[in-house]
Amino acid sequence: MFLLLPMALSMKSSIDARPHTMALATAGTKVQAFSEMEKVFGRSEETHVQSMDAISKNMDFSKAMGVVQHSPLNDAASAMSKITSLIGGSKSLRSAKDDGFGGLDGARRLLNDMIHESMTKYDAEIAKCTDYYAKQCALMEVARGQISAANFIAANSRALILDAQGNINMCEKDIPATKKELAAHNSQCKKQVKQMNDRLKILMGDIAVMTMILKMSDCDAKGLLQYQKLAMLRCKDQCSTKSTVTFNHNEMQKQVDSLQSPASRDLIAESFADMFAGENSAEDSEFLQVAGSDYQAVVNKTEFNRPPVPRTKVPSNPCTDPNKGAPSAEDKRAAKCTLKKSPQCYKLQQRFLQIQAGIADDRDKLMEQIEKYDEDCAETKKTLEASIESDGSLLSSSQTKLAAATEKEASAGEKGRQVAKENEAYNSDLLKQMKTCSANYIDFETELCALKKIRGDLFKKMKPGHKGFFQDCEVTKWSPEACTKVCDGGEQKIGRSVMTHPSGGARCLPLSAEKNCNRSPCPVNCKLEVWSGWSKCSSKCGGGLATRVRDVLKPMQYEGKPCGETSEAKQCNVAACEKDCELHEWTVWTGCSKHCDGGSKKRQRMIKQPAEGAGTCASEWSPNRLQYRNCAEHRCKVANVAEVMKCNQSLDIVLVMDATPKSREAGWAAEVTAANLFIDGFTGPGVTAKPNFAVIHYTGPRTWSGVSKCTGKSTAKVDMEKTCRIKIASHFEEDTKKVKDIITGLEYAPGSKLLSLGLMTVQAEMALGRADRRSMVVVFIDGEPLSYRKTMLASHSIRKKARLLYVVVAKFAPLASIKKWASRRWEENVVKVDDFEQLAEAETGTHIMANICPKSFPKLRVDLNMDDFDMGGGLM
Repeated sequence: MFLLLPMALSMKSSIDARPHTMALATAGTKVQAFSEMEKVFGRSEETHVQSMDAISKNMDFSKAMGVVQHSPLNDAASAMSKITSLIGGSKSLRSAKDDGFGGLDGARRLLNDMIHESMTKYDAEIAKCTDYYAKQCALMEVARGQISAANFIAANSRALILDAQGNINMCEKDIPATKKELAAHNSQCKKQVKQMNDRLKILMGDIAVMTMILKMSDCDAKGLLQYQKLAMLRCKDQCSTKSTVTFNHNEMQKQVDSLQSPASRDLIAESFADMFAGENSAEDSEFLQVAGSDYQAVVNKTEFNRPPVPRTKVPSNPCTDPNKGAPSAEDKRAAKCTLKKSPQCYKLQQRFLQIQAGIADDRDKLMEQIEKYDEDCAETKKTLEASIESDGSLLSSSQTKLAAATEKEASAGEKGRQVAKENEAYNSDLLKQMKTCSANYIDFETELCALKKIRGDLFKKMKPGHKGFFQDCEVTKWSPEACTKVCDGGEQKIGRSVMTHPSGGARCLPLSAEKNCNRSPCPVNCKLEVWSGWSKCSSKCGGGLATRVRDVLKPMQYEGKPCGETSEAKQCNVAACEKDCELHEWTVWTGCSKHCDGGSKKRQRMIKQPAEGAGTCASEWSPNRLQYRNCAEHRCKVANVAEVMKCNQSLDIVLVMDATPKSREAGWAAEVTAANLFIDGFTGPGVTAKPNFAVIHYTGPRTWSGVSKCTGKSTAKVDMEKTCRIKIASHFEEDTKKVKDIITGLEYAPGSKLLSLGLMTVQAEMALGRADRRSMVVVFIDGEPLSYRKTMLASHSIRKKARLLYVVVAKFAPLASIKKWASRRWEENVVKVDDFEQLAEAETGTHIMANICPKSFPKLRVDLNMDDFDMGGGLM
């Protein structure tokens, strides 16, 4: 027993040598320290026996008397007085005659009572010390739990602080950068829109000017302009070779001069260029090319003088025209030509209509660009503003979270420190009480040894032959019943039984009692807040990291359910900053699109992995993904060269006839011949197919007043056939002879060539076609349509429902634009002839037939866009 006290003291020193909270937080150290304390407080039977044996070895009667006399645990004076009075001396004890040893037996009883009292107090001391130990340990366990919880909250608060600081740092960096980007974007958009609106304003002004000119030159108007006084001249600058067109009518020239857009002036020059080139007839030339004009090209001739040394004479400066290329007074007087109302008036009006349509196309295109640019600017502005707002909200919330987390961390740290002080006090009290209990245990055991020594020695001395042995009552260890509570302090009944009944010794101690139990606090499970939002990604591309955290509502304590993860991270913006798309290998070559007259095979590469970030990927029409090679380059075999190659396919075909060809009546006659030859290709021996034909006859009003009704913004009802001169000559018809008769009966009708309206009429007609048949639209065109843009839009609309093929007299047609209007691939959807004579040849019809009528078609898929079909009807 004496060895345990130094051990406990040394253990206290080791505990005090380390940081208190760390010592309490270390489970192994805690178990070791308190298990040693528990041995001291519990005072096991083995320890008790060892202590009693050690004390008994050095205990004699005189020491025993001294121990009892000076014991701090009993009333020593009273005890010694009783023992002395009983003993009195050996003679008095032996003089008793009633039982021979009456006085000695009284001393035994007194000593047994004293032993019983000492054992009772010893037993109570053990109960008191163990109860104190359990209570103090429970308090320290609560303290340890509170410290651990405070440390956990502080650590989690630190994670919240770091997360908030990270978001604040990114937001403080990104918000100014995004605001700067937004300001630059708004400035650029404002500048660009202003420039585009300025251009639009100029175009709108030019359209108003052209409208005025059209009104002035309207052939159907009366009294607006004296046409007999109007003449037109072309002037060519001999230095720049640039041509200009002037009119001898002051008001007309004033309006032309007021055109502001360079594109409008270029349209004036381009539109009248062919007239000066003698486009069609001598009559035109007589009107437009001024007779007797002095406008002759100046030829500069260099003279050489060979001997003695060749010298080159400096040529004279040709740029000496005082009128700087403008018509001189003599030129104007020499302009003998006059403008008659017909046919030259309509021809001039048509040129002006063409110019206005070109300017209107530029206006519509520019307005579309402005609208799209405005949408793009608005979308980008919205995105940037949303980013700023999002970053601002994140910054504000992060600042709030930072303040709260900082306060929470400080509070948790302070609480941990306060509880650590309390725990230190608990520990100090426990160690102090451990010393007291240990000393009391030894004192009680020493007293017990002394009393038993006195009792034994007294009988040995006073009663010869007596061994001094007495059997005190022995009881078992306490056996506890179930505690009324599993934690947070309950009550428990304990009991013990008699192992050995007393024989001349002290009586038994109480066999039942109650004590407190399970003083340890109940487990507290962790409770967490919901996850916060994800932080900003650490990188805009190439793979960044976004994090989110959650606060602790209640930390785990006293071996409760621990907290889950309080922070998470995920990858974000994993798309590479710049990665080009990855393509599959080339497909095998398809079959030939045509069986003669030069077709093509194709192969494709599909996208395996799309482009990422700023990476690029070739379009589906790029040669990097779509390649063609020629095939079937032999000429089609036609038994009779005067006939068109036969087609045995039941197709729905719409023929769109240009009633105002540039080649005039001769061109129209050739167009009728070509259409009839084409239809003949679906008749004859061996042809069992039943094609359907529809015919659209298109031209347009000859003057601005008519054109404005057909293409303007008026909501008034317009008669397409009478006013706009767009006629459905024949709805879908199987009788080829009847269709040919209808085409033959159509007439040449000069006008403004409103092809866009003709194509929109085709769309309406296609609704009458057969759902299970392929649709083909064959457009004849000689010259240029009034509006390029509207024709393009109408063509693209047709291509979604049918295959669109153009037959073009190329001399005056806009071939580059037509290639974009026809179905893909244009090489086999544009049939080009050089002049109207070639148009009327059967070979041209064979070219058309070879394109649209291969020997076999692949199975038609109704979910495919018609733009996906190639020249021969095969899938692109």
